[in-house]
Amino acid sequence: MATVLPFTLSRSSTDATSRDASITARAQRGEADAFEELYKAHSGRVYALCLRLTADPGKARELTQDVFVRAWEALPEFRGESNITTWLHRIAVNAMLMQRRTERRRNARVGLADDDADDAGAVAEGTTAPMDVATAIDLERAVAALPPGVRRAFVLHDVEGYSHEEIARMTGLAAGTLRAQLHRARQLLIRTLSL
Repeated sequence: MATVLPFTLSRSSTDATSRDASITARAQRGEADAFEELYKAHSGRVYALCLRLTADPGKARELTQDVFVRAWEALPEFRGESNITTWLHRIAVNAMLMQRRTERRRNARVGLADDDADDAGAVAEGTTAPMDVATAIDLERAVAALPPGVRRAFVLHDVEGYSHEEIARMTGLAAGTLRAQLHRARQLLIRTLSL
């Protein structure tokens, strides 16, 4: 009969986590060289995530820099309840969401400046007409009004396209819980937008 040993972190994994915690604590005290160490240790992973989110190396480099600027600004509030890698990952996803939201708003403003002939030409060519700006604003407000947990599930799944399993790994929640939150988000949005 085989003995099943409980899962334990390897020594190198534990050492890396404690080293990150030590460097993070120094960086929180304002030591720029400690933050540089964090940057060197995690910038490759953050860049890879940003590249996956944007599919554009230039935008990924820009977003990576934005993530570390945001991390530097938010570092005093970092409570250490999660691993620094997880925290940086969350900042990257949030930065990407903010960037896309800004681009959508900019595109909506540009769309308003276009005349009706351009819109009619685009529809005639087989492309879809742009979403009504009032409807888009209502949708954004409805999404913003969702409770935080269900909003996160909705944005990561329906907007960003992550699978339930990927979101579960990112958030630490069970995939079933995320499915329930996603269902609740959709129901709340339907109810809010149909009023």
